[in-house]
Amino acid sequence: MPRVKSGKTTRKKHKKILKLAKGFKETRHTRYKCANEALLHAFTYAYRDRRVKKREMRRLWISRINAAARINGLSYNKFICGLKKVGININRKVLADLAITDSDAFARLVQTASKGLNS
Repeated sequence: MPRVKSGKTTRKKHKKILKLAKGFKETRHTRYKCANEALLHAFTYAYRDRRVKKREMRRLWISRINAAARINGLSYNKFICGLKKVGININRKVLADLAITDSDAFARLVQTASKGLNS
């Protein structure tokens, strides 16, 4: 059986890894072995943090809603409870955006929620 030389495929594979490692520091963007290991970690962190990002954004929205609701005299917990009792289904992303951009509309929502709590 003839000997198979793999120089072409190895070089192609190495170039692909080194291209992905562009922008890394020190030897991590020049040496294949270091670059490959750095990329394995980077891809793992990227996969994990795409999920963590969703949690962090929800926490941020809740903090913003809570701050705006307290300005209008309700806590976050009571505000959400009141909205559910009244039957208003708005997600937290939209509520947080309303709290920042249109405080009058948010104040009306808080009044509606407080009426729902009292009834």
